[in-house]
Amino acid sequence: MAKDTAITLAELAERLPPAARLIGLDLGTKTIGLALSDLGRRIATPLETIRRVKFKADAEALLKICAKHEIAALVIGLPLNMDGSEGPRVQATRAFVRNLEPLSNLPIVYWDERLSTAAVTRTLLDADASRARRAEVVDKMAAAYILQGVLDRMQGMARAAAAEGVLGSADTAGTRD
Repeated sequence: MAKDTAITLAELAERLPPAARLIGLDLGTKTIGLALSDLGRRIATPLETIRRVKFKADAEALLKICAKHEIAALVIGLPLNMDGSEGPRVQATRAFVRNLEPLSNLPIVYWDERLSTAAVTRTLLDADASRARRAEVVDKMAAAYILQGVLDRMQGMARAAAAEGVLGSADTAGTRD
């Protein structure tokens, strides 16, 4: 069986140009929720929901959206079990990625999406959204929740690298004779 070639978040951060959009995916059995980052990669915004038909049509719709928004990479929610193990939904997600990779050169990163739909549903319930409205927006909001997690982590990694650089230069300051 072919293995997908998803990269780590650290690898993605190294590859990305300074201003580039990411797209987040909440891959479900019936729909694919999509969210878009801003060019500065600080905010994830729900974009749209693709109704799943067959892989080829789903992939074409996704890649068309990626081209339209000049996407630099995809962030795909990985639906791990609560204990961290991989079940049938993870296998289906990895199969989707394996099938998508030959169609696109975009880098792909997985992000643990445990409880993303539950968190979004709770937020929608708190906002008193109707059942119909929740069904309409939950997938793209879950994609935004997943993507925002990646954006926040990337910001934290950048801050840590900057602090390390400052500390590294401070360690060598004043060592000349």
